[in-house]
Order: sequence, then C-alpha cells, then structure tokens
Amino acid sequence: MAHDTPTPTRFEPPVSDDTAPFWEATRDKQLVLQWCTSCQKAIFYPRAACPGCLGDTIEWRPATGFGRVHAVSVQHKPANPFMADKVPYAVALVDLDEGVRLMTNIVGCEPDDVAVDMAVRVTWEPLTDGRHLPLFEPSALAD
Repeated sequence: MAHDTPTPTRFEPPVSDDTAPFWEATRDKQLVLQWCTSCQKAIFYPRAACPGCLGDTIEWRPATGFGRVHAVSVQHKPANPFMADKVPYAVALVDLDEGVRLMTNIVGCEPDDVAVDMAVRVTWEPLTDGRHLPLFEPSALAD
C-alpha cells in the first residue's frame, strides 16, 4: 500500500511540551534557546526548570547561531542506519555564543578538517514534517 509520507533519511527528533517552541522555530530556520529569567542564563537542551538555579520562569529568545567547536569526532562507521550514506561525518560539541553546548554535525567541509576552536554557524537540514535540524558549518564571519 502506497503512502504519501516521505521516508526519513535522518533520525527525526520527537517533539515534547518542553521542546515544542524550539522545533516550531526551526520551521522558519530560527535557532532559539530557553533563558532563565531568574539567573539570566541560557539553557540547552529545553526543559521545564533551569539546571543552574532551579527557577521555573523560562522564556525563549533568538540565538545568534554562532559558536565554536569544543570537541569533535569523525565517524567512519554509521551510528545508525540513517547515517549510512553520510560516512565519514563529523559529530561535534559546539559552544554557542550564548554559553550553552550542544551536540551536532559539522557540515560544509571535510570531516577531518573540523578542529577544536573552529568558528561555526548554524545551517539547516530539512526534516519530513517541515521542521529543520540545526547543523553547523565553518564560519569565517565568527572569527
């Protein structure tokens, strides 16, 4: 039986009540972060309370989309079937300008060219439901 839903080519993260604003913003290719209004610190990953002060007054703010590679690993064997056609690929921890760290893929360059402290900026990969997955690419603008 045929169906109209495209087959995902990448794992598509689920949406929860806490992550819904993040994923909704990605439909317009906007990177947003939670901010604790008590201690004025950015929060990533989205959650119900601030991990720093346990405050529960949290708001969403646009992020710059710029950061630096904190650590990187080049994968030559796919971690899951969705990544089989992408090997080798770079998995990195990126420190955003807002002070939070996220795990992502670095694209737009050879995986072996990704280095610690490399300046990067967000780029987007479309998902099947209209959301976009934030990835990062080298950025001369952030240097």
